[in-house]
Amino acid sequence: MAFDAGVRTTDTVNFLDLEFSGLSLDAALDAICARASLSLPFAYVATPNVDHVVGLAKEPGRRALYDRAWMLLNDSRVLRGLARTANVDLPVAPGSDIAEHLFDTVIDKYEPVTIIGGDRASIEELKRIYDLRDLRWHEPPMNLKHKPGAIVRAAAFAAAQPSRFTFICVGAPQQEMIAYAIAQHEDARGVGLCVGAALDFLSGAAERAPRWMQAIGLEWLHRLVSEPGRLWQRYLVTGPKVFSLFAEWRASMAA
Repeated sequence: MAFDAGVRTTDTVNFLDLEFSGLSLDAALDAICARASLSLPFAYVATPNVDHVVGLAKEPGRRALYDRAWMLLNDSRVLRGLARTANVDLPVAPGSDIAEHLFDTVIDKYEPVTIIGGDRASIEELKRIYDLRDLRWHEPPMNLKHKPGAIVRAAAFAAAQPSRFTFICVGAPQQEMIAYAIAQHEDARGVGLCVGAALDFLSGAAERAPRWMQAIGLEWLHRLVSEPGRLWQRYLVTGPKVFSLFAEWRASMAA
């Protein structure tokens, strides 16, 4: 099996014109851990959810960011539910669950870990919780999407760190832009994980939805209630557009 950066490891599942890797959480974790080696070129994992899908429809230029990903994992139970109605098997492998598992059971406290994003308080708390002794952190500026120089600097920082795991946590599409840029560095190694708010949950800076809400696809509602001022537009205005995108995609598949 080839593990070259940008080469998918399994047969893909097409849904909403994205080529998902189609892996369960456990299978994705196995593949990530097998791939996380300093002897192999950098490869990155993107975890699209509803917000990503709607954003991609609005800005098709983002597609290269996802096409270049080594692994594309479904981060949304809403997407899984829509896929089921079209008889498409699209497992869920949330980025937050992947990050939690890696920190809990895989990452050694003495090994280098690179993080792009987050604030100092969250990073210090993460270090304390997991007793991390070699955490390399880069804090990019706000509005990163519109600052190509900042993306270049973040990518150069990550490429210079010999880490098995690089966590990129600045939201979409900024984190995918950074991952894409890291992949252009021939000397970059390890696996990059575009996992959004995952480290906020692990550090306690944000509270994740209870398991029962996650299980029935209502994690978005918990986040909306927790941060209405910041997230109301994402979940109440932008997010519902996925249903029209799904209808268009299904019609195109039937044509």
